[in-house]
Amino acid sequence: MIKKLRFKFVLVNMSIATLLLAVILGLVFYFTRASLEAESIRMMQGIAAQPFHVSLPDELGEDVRLPFFTIQLGPGGELAATGGGYYDLSDGAFLRDLVDTVFASPKRLGVIEEYGLRYYRSDLPVSQCLVFSDMSSEKATLESLTRTCLLIGGLGFLLFLGVSILLSRWAVRPVERAWKQQRQFVADASHELKTPLTVIMTSAELAQSPDYGREERQRFLEGILTMSRQMKGLIEEMLQLARADQADTQAAFAPVALSRLVSDALLPFEPVFFEAGLALEADVAEDIQVSGNAAQLRQVVEILLDNARKYSRAGGSTQVSLSRPRRGRCLLTVANQGEPLSDQALQNIFKRFYRADPARSRTGSFGLGLAIAETIVTRHHGRIWAESREGRNLFHVELPCG
Repeated sequence: MIKKLRFKFVLVNMSIATLLLAVILGLVFYFTRASLEAESIRMMQGIAAQPFHVSLPDELGEDVRLPFFTIQLGPGGELAATGGGYYDLSDGAFLRDLVDTVFASPKRLGVIEEYGLRYYRSDLPVSQCLVFSDMSSEKATLESLTRTCLLIGGLGFLLFLGVSILLSRWAVRPVERAWKQQRQFVADASHELKTPLTVIMTSAELAQSPDYGREERQRFLEGILTMSRQMKGLIEEMLQLARADQADTQAAFAPVALSRLVSDALLPFEPVFFEAGLALEADVAEDIQVSGNAAQLRQVVEILLDNARKYSRAGGSTQVSLSRPRRGRCLLTVANQGEPLSDQALQNIFKRFYRADPARSRTGSFGLGLAIAETIVTRHHGRIWAESREGRNLFHVELPCG
């Protein structure tokens, strides 16, 4: 799929680039030809305006740029005079053939392809003047321009092709990354669901067996209920992650009193930490407001607090702080005493289904909470990261604030 997407990207880019090159080079050729033609016609009209004063080759005026010659016709159409000096004008048959060709056409201006000449006919009161201009230099210029345009077009095509291939890799990279993440997500979710399903099926089969008594069957049913609740929790977290990933379902942002939100989120966790023998301390600055979704921001705080509770060492303490380190930015930090996170864990801890301690899956941790928090923080134009130092694991959330 990714290769097809890249191919389509390159195909569309090259179609647009080829069309632009063709239009630009075509316009250059068209306007150059029109300019040369206009210059030739303007010269011929200037010569025809003074039929009895034709300059010699070494006395050309400023408007004369091309080889030319003139033919003056008398009242009866006979050859009266010739001038110009660029051609052998002694061949009467040649001149008469030119005159007959000019008068055979109703147009005053035209081209005689056989001789490579452009003509202009000027009708005077008692005679007629025919001006002929050589087109060989004009054709040579256009042929040279055609070769140059083809060369530039070919080089431009190859250049655009190379750039398009490089851009296709860059443009498709997010899609490729999302595709890999989706495949990994499906594989991880299947793995997480496979274990409880296996336990449920095995327990159900054993509960139906007549070889076990009432107490054993009751234990099997309790195992089924436990695994069912674990599956329910996993599915709920997966749904939360899916909703967080969908930008079109994101509620409209509004001013949120973040200081009060953090303080309110701490209240239900105080007895939970107390019962677990853990200390919970808070230092929340007042009057910090952000623009966002209050429910989603509260969910981020709850995820960090729940993560700190699960991963704190026995009798450890957790500090929650909210401050404004610099203008326009606020920082939420949740630090707990626990097993230091390795460098690998710090890099992967926000990935879906990642757990620094795989044994935490037995306590209801599926490795989705921090991934949900990262998605929400990103949607709020902030960033989230983790650190481990001095026996503490710190999770920071930085958000723009008013």
